[in-house]
Order: sequence, then C-alpha cells, then structure tokens
Amino acid sequence: MDLNLKDKVILITGGAKGIGFGIAQTVANEGAIAVIIGRKEVDNKNAIDLIMKNGGKAFGIEAELTSPECCEKAVQRTITEFGRIDGLVNNAGLNDGVGLENGNYEGFLQSLHRNLIHYYLMAHHALPELIKSKGSIVNISSKTGETGQGNTSAYAASNGGRNALTREWAVELLKYGIRVNALVVAECWTPQYQNWIKTLNNPQETLNKITANIPLENRMTTTQEIGNAVAFLLSNKSSHTTGQIIYVDGGYVHLDRALVNA
Repeated sequence: MDLNLKDKVILITGGAKGIGFGIAQTVANEGAIAVIIGRKEVDNKNAIDLIMKNGGKAFGIEAELTSPECCEKAVQRTITEFGRIDGLVNNAGLNDGVGLENGNYEGFLQSLHRNLIHYYLMAHHALPELIKSKGSIVNISSKTGETGQGNTSAYAASNGGRNALTREWAVELLKYGIRVNALVVAECWTPQYQNWIKTLNNPQETLNKITANIPLENRMTTTQEIGNAVAFLLSNKSSHTTGQIIYVDGGYVHLDRALVNA
C-alpha cells in the first residue's frame, strides 16, 4: 500500500535510537523525509547514515528537549531547511523510575520535562505549519499510563498526560482538519530495554517471564511494527482516524492473562 508520504517532512523526537529510529526508518522507506531530533549529534548522524544507505532521506537536529528554547529552535530549524512540516511524532522519553516513596519534587518535575512537557512544546511550535499542510500528530505513549508499573510515578503521569493531550488536541484541531492519535507501547525490544535486562541478576529468566505474558506469539513487539502503525496514522490512508489511543502490544494490556497459560 502506498501511504502517500513521499517527500512529506516528518519530525520525530528521539528518532536516532530504539522506537524512534524504527519510526524514522519506516517513514523514510515510504519516501518521507525523516527529521530526527535527538540529544547527540553522533547518534543522529549514525541513524541518518543507515537510512540514507537504504535509499531514504533524513536530516538531523541536535536538541536537548528538556529545554523549551531548544524545542522551539528545532522546529524553526526544520522550517528553515524544508519550508514545511507535514507530521510530528512525539516519541522521546525515558522510564526514569521517579517513584512516590523514594522520589522528590525536583526529580518528578525533571521527569515531566523529560517525558511530557516537550510533547506540548513541539506541537505548539509546529502547529502553524501543520495547519498549512493539514498534517498529523502521533504521540507515542506507554502502558504505564493505564496499568501503572510501580516506582515510576512521574513516567506514569507523563503517559497519562500524553493520552489526555491526544484527545484534547484532537478536539481543538478538528477545525483545521489535523488528526491527532496516540500509539501505546507495552513491551518493545529496543537497545534501552536490552540494556535494562542486562542489569538484572537473571536477565534471560526475567525476559522469558515477560515474553510469556505477551498473548500474541509470546514475543516482544518490534520497532518496525511500531513504525508501521505510526506511518499509517501519519498518512492519508487513516484519513478518518483521530483522537484514538491505539495499542500495538500483542494484546498485552487488554487480553485476559488466562489466555497465555491456556
């Protein structure tokens, strides 16, 4: 299916690694220009090189998204370079373990900047161009906003906020024909996830327990599967889909756990 993304300018925060890179690769494979916004220039360059090696188009912008000024500059740099914005994927973030019992005000607020506030800022600054192009916004979210996880209050709150903003923006932007959707990730195999598993005492045993609880095929979601769903939501093939919170998780959040033990 041709998603009609050729030469569309798509901003992807955290697009150099993991889920973000899977999204960047996918939209580039569809002919879009993947604008990767990431903290480290070297990571951005590596991602761009891989995309271009496969015949795709990509551009990198180094930005620390916890800084409001950097968020605005990243959007303005994109406009200067390409003269338009056709889609925004808010993806950057980190499950940083700021809990209730062992957290504090400073850590909680910092986590909100790391995981939620730049979602608002990127959309706010990109909005004038999205209005012109009737573009789309996709917010990447996590199961923690619905299921909780324990010891991660700030990250869970951020994901609840991401979901709420998705519905709020979908309503506010109806008059412009801008569609806004969220894609919720549960257990996705990324370098970050792999590094976390390695820190545990029994990494393989823990991984086996996690995948055993994923109903569909007892395996992790891949970054490509996330990328495929995001590309569809960005495209005009999903032209009547807005305000939706879509789970690409192998049934992890909603299917009966009895199924995995049947």
